[in-house]
Amino acid sequence: MPRCWLVERSYNDRDLVTLVYATPDGQRAVRKEVPMTAISQGTVAVTAAKTVNEANLEPVETTERYRREVARVREDHGPDDEI
Repeated sequence: MPRCWLVERSYNDRDLVTLVYATPDGQRAVRKEVPMTAISQGTVAVTAAKTVNEANLEPVETTERYRREVARVREDHGPDDEI
């Protein structure tokens, strides 16, 4: 299972946080919606990287942007750092 890095975090009006983790080459990613309360209560940890099931990865159109963001996050954080 590949290690993917956090490249995008967005919030919506339903109190959900959308997290996007991408492969180091930026070509594939997985999206996960998490309730803000789960993050604030510590039920869900938002870490710099996650190990992702290969079957859950999807191709993306923003490959270059995700590749650059993965490089930046990897340089600044360890995989288990909460960010």
